[in-house]
Amino acid sequence: MSAPLSPLAAEIAATAARLIVEEGMEYGPAKRKAAKLLAKRTLAPVDLPDNDAVEAEVRAYIDIFCADTQPAELAALRAVALRWMERLAEFRPHLTGAVWNGTATRLNDVWINLFCDDSKSAEIRLIDRRVDYDVGTVQGFRGAPVDVLTLTDRSPELGQPVSVHLVIYDHDDLRGALKPDARGRTERGSLDAVRALLEGTP
Repeated sequence: MSAPLSPLAAEIAATAARLIVEEGMEYGPAKRKAAKLLAKRTLAPVDLPDNDAVEAEVRAYIDIFCADTQPAELAALRAVALRWMERLAEFRPHLTGAVWNGTATRLNDVWINLFCDDSKSAEIRLIDRRVDYDVGTVQGFRGAPVDVLTLTDRSPELGQPVSVHLVIYDHDDLRGALKPDARGRTERGSLDAVRALLEGTP
């Protein structure tokens, strides 16, 4: 069980949640921006809240301000994710981030982890399908930099483009990726799991 947050850390969590929902920011940048905005009030060191605390604030913010729109936006983003997971099924795709955990709005990107026997195979598949994409790097769940292929798809339900990030891992990383977090939750979901979410099955 997490220790209670200090008043400043709790305010940072709430401010970060607003930035995440209203501006589509990722957790890390949102926490840092929130801390910068609020740190002027104190000369003491600022302890950033953990992601669980921020996620709780995100869910509360959505319940209060976005309850009438967020479920449909989340379903639309999951539909985009499912489309690309089906297209890339051979690379063992797993959805992660806000679109997986249910806190996404139309401002969020789709993050899909691919677990490949050959690190270049997914990129070759995109080339074969004549998909335009950019190559970058992000910090992987093991802490090391990993390649990410970013493409843009369009959501007819949202009427706007959606960024899809394909994070490339080795096949051997899959087992570690499926370990539950401290609260027993899975941080990423398989193709079948995403289908079940969209179909409304448990």
